[in-house]
Amino acid sequence: MTTTVLVHPDTNSTRPPAGIELRRVVKRYGSQPALRALDLEIRDGEFFCLLGPSGCGKTTTLNLIGGFVAPTEGEIWIRSRRIDTLPPHKRPVNTVFQSYALFPHMSVRENVRFGLKMDRVSRSESTPRVEEALRLVGLEDFGDRMPAQLSGGQQQRVAVARALVKRPAVLLLDEPLGALDLKLRQRLQIELAQIHRDVGTTFVYVTHDQEEAMSMADRIAVMNDGRIEQLGTPEEIYRRPTSRFVADFIGDSNFFDATVASDVAELADGSRVPCAGGSGAATLMVRPESIRLAGSEGALAGRVVQTSFLGSYVRVAVETACAEAPVIVALHDATSVPSIGEPVELSWAAGDGIVLEPGT
Repeated sequence: MTTTVLVHPDTNSTRPPAGIELRRVVKRYGSQPALRALDLEIRDGEFFCLLGPSGCGKTTTLNLIGGFVAPTEGEIWIRSRRIDTLPPHKRPVNTVFQSYALFPHMSVRENVRFGLKMDRVSRSESTPRVEEALRLVGLEDFGDRMPAQLSGGQQQRVAVARALVKRPAVLLLDEPLGALDLKLRQRLQIELAQIHRDVGTTFVYVTHDQEEAMSMADRIAVMNDGRIEQLGTPEEIYRRPTSRFVADFIGDSNFFDATVASDVAELADGSRVPCAGGSGAATLMVRPESIRLAGSEGALAGRVVQTSFLGSYVRVAVETACAEAPVIVALHDATSVPSIGEPVELSWAAGDGIVLEPGT
């Protein structure tokens, strides 16, 4: 089998083209930077999430790819074609917003067909494409209904079908599930991931919901203050965060000021606990589910100050002499929950004590 590679536009080397490339992209609003020299490569066909708090630059990045705003500096490429100089309607991109923006006077089928009609696609070609898009989102029996006759989740699926029917190279999704309730959001997360697998289009998904990103994405870019703090798979970002911001934003974390020598960390009260290596002054991070309530060598003494039953686990808060905030433990054995005020010992495996260097 032979592999075709394309010559990159600005180098003499050869490599497979990326789906999307942002090269040293800067976006400023007046003197206020929204993006700071962003370099990003999104692979063709992957489900990619831009994750971060409000104001971090994730929606600005999406809008730059879609052409809704122009970069102050830098270049944007899709499939080895520079597109930052093109208007939105000439880019191989379509967008699904949080607001469904369906035409209330049109049926579901007419809403999905609308973009093809504007592109003057013949009815003989558009009809099978519309039906294919409706089948893809599970609405093949809803084509004659009006938007007001649909639930919020069904309306969002119509918006996805309307975007996919034009067969874009890239589908941009700007917090599309944000207006839905939790259970419906979780169901549509599964459906969107399945749709992505079926069509193979590059999905770029913006969200501030870490669980949403972790459940769907092939890779995640965690953004903060116009920069990418960390880029990796959901497992990499969760298990091996490279900064305190990422560790704090993704899941629950316990932090300790520590002095590290090899695989031992000395905490503020003199306790010595295991860690994954490092040296010097650092921050030690341990996930709640990695902590055991059992004595062992290097155990950390504490006292239970709160327990909370959360269905699949019990959240135990333990006050210690080495941390300002209580240490949180996720206890999955509900038959051995300690009482409030009870002394306990906390321990964890060396590989679960993640060392974050100062300033990361």
